[in-house]
Amino acid sequence: MKLIIQLPCYNEEETLPETVAELPREIPGVDVIEYLIIDDGSTDKTIAIAQELGVQHIVRHTRNQGLASAFIDGLQAALLAGADIIVNTDADNQYQGADIPRLVAPLLAGTADIVIGDRGMSTHPYFSPLKRTLQRLGSWVVSLAAGVSISDATSGFRALSRDAALQTLVLSNYSYTLETLIQAGARQLAVSYVPIRVNPQTRPSRLMRNIPHFITSSGSTILRAYTMYRPLRIFLLLGGAFSVAGLGIGARFLYYYFTTGGMGHVQSLILMAVLLIMGLQTCLIGLLADLIGFNRKILEKILYRLRKIELEKVDLTGKKYADK
Repeated sequence: MKLIIQLPCYNEEETLPETVAELPREIPGVDVIEYLIIDDGSTDKTIAIAQELGVQHIVRHTRNQGLASAFIDGLQAALLAGADIIVNTDADNQYQGADIPRLVAPLLAGTADIVIGDRGMSTHPYFSPLKRTLQRLGSWVVSLAAGVSISDATSGFRALSRDAALQTLVLSNYSYTLETLIQAGARQLAVSYVPIRVNPQTRPSRLMRNIPHFITSSGSTILRAYTMYRPLRIFLLLGGAFSVAGLGIGARFLYYYFTTGGMGHVQSLILMAVLLIMGLQTCLIGLLADLIGFNRKILEKILYRLRKIELEKVDLTGKKYADK
């Protein structure tokens, strides 16, 4: 059983030594533990320090591509390096490395495909009351979108089985945390949560510039991912809203027609027709999007099998992942 711990990095020369020092060297049930750094276009000495620390795998981006890209490239590198379990943690030492054995325990027991570290949003010591409220609200919204119970949607401290990593795709440029959970729910993967501890913040978050930025970016990510995996629900809901509004205006027109002769209310009849047509068209778009969604699922299954075959060939040839 091989565990690879990946750390997306962007200018983390100051925090990386402490973070790596706290990572576990051995875990019961795990034969090999290796570390992987995804350097996302750092301009400091992050790579040199990682090499000095003896990090076994380094993925290099020539320019900053964002956290989502670093996460997915790290998964691919870890898979090519033969990982059976992949743990993702932050290089700024936000999460405690001592909690990694607890994080991977459900995977070793075979009871989960993805395990998320739950920071305890209601009592998080380093979040303001407003941020705690927004985090809880966001987790509730993602729970509805994913169809699974989610207590800490934005936690980046997570462990994935090899099979779950093979099925993970990230299209968002903002973050991977929300999209991957909605994706896991759509693919009926078993998601578990374990309580974890957090360290004091070493620097302000680079992902959340301010509260409005966090709300708009997270909201658009959730809406996009949910529409991608549940298009029929979204468009039927919109189409139904248009139709109900049209029928309501039509009922109003009929009321005035039979009580006052309908004089002066022709505009209501026109608006009713427009709304009903919009509702029908939106529902038809939903059916079309749902059919496209079936094709996407087929393509995702093909991609999953191709990635699996590719990795099997890599294992047979003994080829190792080359830094890029």
